Amino acid sequence: MKKSLLVLLGMMMVLWLAACSGDDSSEDTGGTTDNTSEETDNDSDSEASGDQVTLRIAWWGSQPRHDYTLEVIELYEEQNPNVTIEPEYASWDDYWQKLSPQAAANELPDIIQMDLSYISQYAENGQLADLEQFLGSEIDDSNIAENTIEGGRINDGLYGFNLGSNALSFQYNPEILAEIGIDEIPETYSWDEYQEMAQKATDAGYYFDNGMQADVFFNYYLRQNGARLYAEDGSGLGYDDDQLFVDFFTIIQEQVEAEATPTPDFLAQLAGPEDDPVVLGDGVGIFQWSNQFVGLEDMSEHTFAFATPPGENLEDGLFLKPSMYFSISENSEQKEAAASFIDFWVNDVEANKLILGDRGVPVSSVVQEEIADDVSEAQQAVFDYVAWAEENSTPMGAPDPAGAGEIIEQLTNLSEQISYGEITPEDAAKHFRTQAEGILGN
Repeated sequence: MKKSLLVLLGMMMVLWLAACSGDDSSEDTGGTTDNTSEETDNDSDSEASGDQVTLRIAWWGSQPRHDYTLEVIELYEEQNPNVTIEPEYASWDDYWQKLSPQAAANELPDIIQMDLSYISQYAENGQLADLEQFLGSEIDDSNIAENTIEGGRINDGLYGFNLGSNALSFQYNPEILAEIGIDEIPETYSWDEYQEMAQKATDAGYYFDNGMQADVFFNYYLRQNGARLYAEDGSGLGYDDDQLFVDFFTIIQEQVEAEATPTPDFLAQLAGPEDDPVVLGDGVGIFQWSNQFVGLEDMSEHTFAFATPPGENLEDGLFLKPSMYFSISENSEQKEAAASFIDFWVNDVEANKLILGDRGVPVSSVVQEEIADDVSEAQQAVFDYVAWAEENSTPMGAPDPAGAGEIIEQLTNLSEQISYGEITPEDAAKHFRTQAEGILGN
């Protein structure tokens, strides 16, 4: 018994020594004695086979956006087999309702699609990581203009990476425009001329448009008059004269009363954007961001064209806006991996052949050139309009301050009440100032 045990122990010792000898031999004959090269090779092996990484990514949008985003994720996972990406997506309203409790619980997704109206709030609450540390490493910014990147900067940090550039526009049906007796919409036209064209549409039995998003176009109107919706430092409203509020929302009220614009209640009852009067051929056009043009044409049987929004001081009002951002949550334990995915999104040509500018004109000049032959005629029209707007606009300025989401809700509600005649523009102006200044801390 003892002899058998000694033999067994002896055999185990021989195997152990052989294993040790094999390890030593491998280290000594690895083909290099350069420690730096060894570390580089190990890093490359790690990236190729890699530790398994799971990322959560969240975005809002329509079904087409969901579909191609899932395709981009699949493409990334094919090229990075050690990475699994779990998607979370919803409509605009549902998205923010889901994100808020996740933020409170410190359980935000690793990558968050972020909007101009909310980025300051999340950044100032310490819920977003500063992306500056990833520029030039995980995120290649060599082909992206500095002012494009700056659109995601808040104070001294970069809290959102711009995914595309947008500009405000009027997207209209040329056939219906001709039918109501207008040959073309001029490059610049006054607010009075806008209402005159709208009346022609009404007389011919059409809507002229489906309204203007209250916060976006009020800010545009304020910019035309040398002011802004918010102060540059976010400390309060960016205009002192409430007559500007009265003048703009009086126009909105008159458009609804003239039946040139549908009532808010009518629009709220639509089953979806595919039932919009403009899509169905019952309206001339729609005021919206440039990146929404392709979706408009896809939903409709009609062909559309671009025009600028109204106003004499067009260049002062118009600006390029980040369509949206990708941000990385501060609670993420995979920030570098998340940054690498953002790099893939903005710089990979094949990925952008799937995206095709849906989230705005690509920020990489190389990507823009490489996908030029792949985009549709409609998407090329978007690229051309944004290029024109870049030459005929002024800087956007600081992102919306924290609390902007609540302010936008207040302004939207007041705009609807004005449209129904439930409150006068004068009283609404006073109410809005009180509420907004309170939200902003004044």
